[in-house]
Amino acid sequence: MRHYRIPVAIAVGLATALAAGATGVAKTTPAVSAKPAAADTSAKLMAEHRGGTLKLLAKAAGGSLDPQVNYTLEYWQLYRATQDGLVTFKAAGGDAAFEIVPDLAVAIPKPTDGGKTWKFQLRKGIKYSNGESVTPKDVLYTFERIFKVHTPTAGGFYSVIKGADKCLKTPATCDLSKSIVVDSKTNSVTFHLAQPDAEWLDKLAVPHAALLPVGTPNKDLGTKLPPGTGAYTFTKYDPNHELIMERNPHFKQWSADAQPDGYVDKITYSFGQTVEAQITQIQNGTADWTLESPPADRLNELGTKYASQVHINTQLANWYLPMNVNLAPFNNKLARQAVNYAVDRNAAVRILGGPKLAIPSCQVLPAGFPARVDYCPYTKNPGAKWSAPDLEKAKALVKQSGTLGAKVAVTVANDEVNKAMGVYVQSVLNSIGYKASVKAISGNIHFTYIQNTNNKVQISVTQWYQDYPAPSDFLYVLLGCESFHPGSDTSVNMAGFCNKKINNDMKKALSMGISDPEGALKLWTKIDHAMTDEAPLAVLLNPRQINFLSKRVGNFVWSSQYYMMFSKAWVQ
Repeated sequence: MRHYRIPVAIAVGLATALAAGATGVAKTTPAVSAKPAAADTSAKLMAEHRGGTLKLLAKAAGGSLDPQVNYTLEYWQLYRATQDGLVTFKAAGGDAAFEIVPDLAVAIPKPTDGGKTWKFQLRKGIKYSNGESVTPKDVLYTFERIFKVHTPTAGGFYSVIKGADKCLKTPATCDLSKSIVVDSKTNSVTFHLAQPDAEWLDKLAVPHAALLPVGTPNKDLGTKLPPGTGAYTFTKYDPNHELIMERNPHFKQWSADAQPDGYVDKITYSFGQTVEAQITQIQNGTADWTLESPPADRLNELGTKYASQVHINTQLANWYLPMNVNLAPFNNKLARQAVNYAVDRNAAVRILGGPKLAIPSCQVLPAGFPARVDYCPYTKNPGAKWSAPDLEKAKALVKQSGTLGAKVAVTVANDEVNKAMGVYVQSVLNSIGYKASVKAISGNIHFTYIQNTNNKVQISVTQWYQDYPAPSDFLYVLLGCESFHPGSDTSVNMAGFCNKKINNDMKKALSMGISDPEGALKLWTKIDHAMTDEAPLAVLLNPRQINFLSKRVGNFVWSSQYYMMFSKAWVQ
C-alpha cells in the first residue's frame, strides 16, 4: 500500500500580540519535547514523572462514548489511549504518527489474492479493562457490530468487506462469518475483501475498528462505558459535567509504538464552562488544556504573558458549510454556488483569530493534503487561490436560481466561535437576498443533529479533521453516496449529495490505489475540482490549533494524526 506523507506539523510560540488578524509570531518551539524520543519511554523518565491528574476542558461533551459511533476529534484523541485495533497509527510526534504499526496483531501481514485477502495473527494474553481476554471471535463480532449499529463509516470505510452490501441492506441480520474467518486454534483472523483497497490498513487503524468483546450491546452505548485494551479506561461519564479516565488495571505494555504506558494516573475532562473561564483556569494552573480555541480578545494576553505555554499546530482540516442538496433553496446548484461566491473567507479567518491561525480555502481537499492542487472558481479575481468575494455574481446567481427571498436557518454549535461564524454566515445570506436566521444548539449534540435528515437542516457550520491522510477521507467519506443515510444520526454526508458519475470515479480511484497510486492521485485531483464545482458545501478555511497548556504540563507531543497525545504528557 502506498503510504502518503505529510510535512511535519509546525509548532510556534505566540511571542507577540495575536489580536484578530495579527501576523506576528516570534519564538519557535518544537512539536515534541526537546528530550530524545528514545528517552521519552525510558524507565527513568517514567519513574520521575509517573502520577498525577491531567485536567482537560471543553465547552461541551462529544456525544456518545461508543468508539464505533463517535466521530469527533474530541473523543478520538481519548480513544488513542483507551482502545486498540489490529493495527494503529504510531504513537509518535509529527508525521511519524502517520506510520501504521501492529497493535493487537503480532505483525502487519502481506495481502494475498491480489490484495483482497488479509490474515492477521493476534497477540496472546491481552485483556480488556473488564478482565475479558481478547480473542479472534471479538474481531468478527466487532465488524458485524459496525453494521448492526449502523455506524458512520459502515457504508464508507467497511463496505469493501465481502458481504457488506447485504449487511447495509439488513443490518440486524449482518453475517460476515464467511468473509471474516476466525480460527481460534491458531489465534488468527482472515479478512476477505470484495476488491483491493489501498487504504485498508488505514481503515483498520482508526478508532471505529477498535475491538470490543463479544456481547457488547449491538446498539449505541451512549453514556455507558466501553471496555478497551488501552493504558487507560473510562470510569465515569456525565455529558453535562465530566468524563474520567484512569489506568486500566489489566494493561501491560506490549508495544510502545502502538499503545504506550501513560505518565499520569488519571485524566479528567470537565464540560460546561465558557471559553473565557477555561483560559483563566489554565492560566491559574487549576486546569491544563482546552479543546476550544481561545477567544480573540485573549490572544494578546497569551502571546505576551504566556508565550512559553502556547503552541500553534497545523491541522489537516476544513471549516465548512454543508448545504442540503435535497431541501430548498440548496437543492439548486446555482444557489449553492452563490453562497460560495458570497462568503468572505478572510472574514471567516479573522473570526478564528487571524491568518496565523487559519488560511482561506474553497476546495474540499485541505492545504498540504495528498492530491490537492490549488483550485478556486469562487473568487472575484480569477486564480488558483481565493482572493475576494464576488457579491454581484452571488446575487445574480440567486436571482437566476429562482430562490430569492427563501428562508434559511444556519445551524451552529453554541460556543462563542461557532456562533460568531454562524452569525457571519447569516449576514452573508441576507446580503444576497435570503431571509436568514441562526439556530444555535449544544455542541454535545450538534454534530449528530446536523447529520439527521429528520431535522431538516438547510445549512450548518461544522468542521472535518482527517481520519487518515488519503483524499478519499474528505471526498468519498463526506460526499460519497454510501455515506448518506436518511433519518440517521450517523450520516456524515450532511449535504445528502450523491452524484453517480463522481461516485464511480471515486470508487475507481480507490481501486487504483494499489495498482497505480500516482494515477489514483491525479484522478482524486480531478474529483476534488469536480466536487468543488458541484458545491454541495462551501469550504471556508483550513485551521491551525492553539494548544494552551498550564505550567504543570511537560512533554507536549503533537501527533499529526491525533494531535496532542495525552498519554505522553506529564504533570509537575
